[in-house]
Amino acid sequence: MEADIILRKVDKAPTEDAQTEASASAQNKKLSSVSVVFPAYNEETNIEMTVLKAIGAFKKHFETVEIIVVNDGSSDGTRDILERLRQEHEEVRPIHHVQNKGYGGAVRTGLKSGRGDFIFFSDSDGQFDLEEVDLLLRHINDYDIVVGYRAQRADPWHRKLNAYCWGVLVRYLFGIRVRDIDCAFKIFRRDFIQSIRIEAEGAMINTEILAQAGMMHCTIKQVPVSHYPRLSGAATGANPLVIFKAFVELFNLYGKLKATGYKELQTKA
Repeated sequence: MEADIILRKVDKAPTEDAQTEASASAQNKKLSSVSVVFPAYNEETNIEMTVLKAIGAFKKHFETVEIIVVNDGSSDGTRDILERLRQEHEEVRPIHHVQNKGYGGAVRTGLKSGRGDFIFFSDSDGQFDLEEVDLLLRHINDYDIVVGYRAQRADPWHRKLNAYCWGVLVRYLFGIRVRDIDCAFKIFRRDFIQSIRIEAEGAMINTEILAQAGMMHCTIKQVPVSHYPRLSGAATGANPLVIFKAFVELFNLYGKLKATGYKELQTKA
């Protein structure tokens, strides 16, 4: 049984005046509520800046904002900073993993804990401009899911190469034609997140979510966003063990989907 991720197009393009009017109206009328999810592992040098920027950016667009930071067993001062931020800002809601569960495990905890009508997630390392959530929200009423893609990825060449090879493999196996599958700048409706089963502990989490979105015939809009170099802290995505676990999860997911009658996900542009 084929399942489609449908990249929907508007039947009739609005005029420039209509687009301007719609944008102004959207800016004046706030959406109901959002849960903003950040996984964090040893991000003591970045997490406070990220949280404060998130509060400012999302309160412009939502009546109610909660910032869920999943401290994934950090051994530095991340926990203490989050607990202080909890006292200082009512929007902040930290969740602490006693042991490190991996990137996917932290994202899963945050997504499933969200209480807002919308759930957004990003990384806590400051590589995205959270003010650009506005670029996603312009399309949220017309699509089930809106995802960012890094217009110009600001990572070392080896990480870009790893990401390219990974993307080619995932698209070949699952037919997901989202151009930047692992871009951590996505917004969903909470009812979708609550309806899917997320098992990935590592980098496979984005593929797992988008594969299920395709099987449910969700509509997806892709939007270019800015990406900046990491200024401090250490990334873990290029760790050989992390990469190995990602491949194990990849083929486990593929096997599970084939076993349930899954054939191929096809994206219609």
